Amino acid sequence: MTTQPSATTAEAAKVMAAGVASMVLTLGLARFLYTPLLPLMQSQAHLSVTGGGWLATINYAGYMAGTLLAASVGDLAAKFRLYRALLIVALIGTAGMGLTTNMIVWAILRFAAGISSVAGLLLSSGLVMTWLRQHGRRLELGVHFGGVGLGIAVSGLLAIAMAHALNWADQWIVAGAVGILLLIPAWVWMPAPTRPSAHQATTPDHPPARAWLVLFTLAYFCAGVGYVVSATFIVAIAAHNPALHGYGNLIWVIVGLGAMPACPLWDRIARRTGDKTALLAAFALLFLSIMLSALTTGLDGLILGALLYGASFNGITSMTLSIIGRLYPSNPATAMARLTISFGAAQIIAPAASGMIAALTGSYRGALFMAAATMLIGMIFLAGLPPARTQP
Repeated sequence: MTTQPSATTAEAAKVMAAGVASMVLTLGLARFLYTPLLPLMQSQAHLSVTGGGWLATINYAGYMAGTLLAASVGDLAAKFRLYRALLIVALIGTAGMGLTTNMIVWAILRFAAGISSVAGLLLSSGLVMTWLRQHGRRLELGVHFGGVGLGIAVSGLLAIAMAHALNWADQWIVAGAVGILLLIPAWVWMPAPTRPSAHQATTPDHPPARAWLVLFTLAYFCAGVGYVVSATFIVAIAAHNPALHGYGNLIWVIVGLGAMPACPLWDRIARRTGDKTALLAAFALLFLSIMLSALTTGLDGLILGALLYGASFNGITSMTLSIIGRLYPSNPATAMARLTISFGAAQIIAPAASGMIAALTGSYRGALFMAAATMLIGMIFLAGLPPARTQP
C-alpha cells in the first residue's frame, strides 16, 4: 500500500491526545464515574441497592447496544460522524445524572452513557489505527489505551477531590464541565479518515482460520468475566472491610494508575515474545490479581491486587484489539466491535452470576474464585490458538 506522507511528531501527538481524551470522556467520566459516586447517590439521593445494580446493568446493556451499532456501520466516514455524536452523548449522560432523581431518566442516561463508551473504546481505536496505517506507523494502541487507565484515575481523583465540598448532584455536573474540556481535543484533533486515492491500493485483510477466531473470541469472553467481576467488587471489598473503610476510591485510583503505563509496556513485550505469549502473560497476571483480591484482607494486598488488575485487564484489551485490527486493516473498528460483543456479553452475564454466588455464600470470594477459574479456561483457549498472521 502507498501511504500518505509521514506525519510530524506533533501531528502524531495530537492524534494520540485526541484518542486519550475521548477515552477519559466516554469511559472515565460517562461510564466509570458511577462507581465512586454510587455510595454517595445511595446515601444522599436515596438510590436503593437494587436500583444501583439495575443502573449498572443498564449501562452494560447500553455498551452492548453501542457495540452492535458500531459493528453495523461499515463506512469509515459514517463511523467518524458517529464518533463525534457519541462524544456529545457522553457529556449529556454525565452532566444529566445530576439534574434529576427520576429512576427512569437515570436509566436512560446510564444506557446512553454505555452507548457512548464505544466512541472511545472502539471508534476512536479504529480511527487511530487507520491513521497510523495511512502514515506508515507501527500498528499498536498502547499509548491510546493508556486513556482507559487515565480515565479511571481521573474519575477516582475527581470523586476524592469533590467528596467534602459538593453533594452528589453537583459532582455529576462538575464532571460534565470537565468533560467539555476533554471534548475539545477529542473533537478537534481526531482527523477524519481519508479514502485511498486512485493510485493507492487498499490494504487487504488477513482473516484468520475459523478455529483461531472462535478460540480467540472465547478467550476474550473469559477475560471479560475476569475484568467485570473484579471491577464490580474491588471497591466494594474495601468498603465492606472495617479496617479498610474510606479507602474505596483510593483503590479505584490505583487501578487507573496501574492501567495507564501498562499498554505501551505490553506492546514492547508482544514485540519481543509474540502476541500469544504476551496475552498469556497478561491473562496470568489478571488471574493473580483476582486471587489476591479474594484471599487478602489487608490494605497492602488489596493495593497490589488493584495495581496488577489495572495493568493486566487494560493490556489484554489493548493487545486483543490491536491484533484484530491488524488482521482487518480495511475497517478495524468494525472488526473490533464484532469481537467486543463477546467481551460485552460477559459484562452482562458475569455480574448477575456473581451476585447470586455472593448472596448464597455471604461473601465476594466465591464470585472472585469463579472469575479466576474462568481466566484459567481463557488461558487454555489462548494456548490452543493455531498460528495466525498478526504482526504488521
